[in-house]
Amino acid sequence: MFLGLAEAGLLRGTVLDAGCGTGEHVLLAAKLGFQATGVDAAPTAIAAAERKAEERGLGARFLVWDALRLDELGEHFDTVLDSGLFHVFDDESRAKYVEALGAVVEPGGRFFLCCFSDRQPGDWGPRRVSEGDIRHSFGHGWEVESIQGARFVTNLDPPFAEAWLATITRH
Repeated sequence: MFLGLAEAGLLRGTVLDAGCGTGEHVLLAAKLGFQATGVDAAPTAIAAAERKAEERGLGARFLVWDALRLDELGEHFDTVLDSGLFHVFDDESRAKYVEALGAVVEPGGRFFLCCFSDRQPGDWGPRRVSEGDIRHSFGHGWEVESIQGARFVTNLDPPFAEAWLATITRH
């Protein structure tokens, strides 16, 4: 998903991946020449990301960090990626996350969100997110430019889950 955004020239400036896991999106951004940082609350994921960066000879930065405290980084980013973090939060934490994002995304900067969709049938997996949930969460200080259907690749049967890919700009 984010590779397509990069190929379309939509990533720019400094890049942050919130909830980066083992760092694939951060490493993609670094390979393309961006100054890229990944944060994740899981130390084992960050350790794996750092190993991959070293093995690939890529200069990327990884931090064990709580995404609800992004504002405490004291940094600003032009592009922020989220693949699978937003949908894990309850309503209160989701509001804190959006507030924290607002503190680190430069005015005019973009937030690219890929989250589990309410179009996914069944009741397994993370909390479902509707287009309305996204628009409501980013209703103040942001412009939701687009929300389109996407898919998460999984190791389950079927090998994908329905998702939303949203492009959101900070005012």
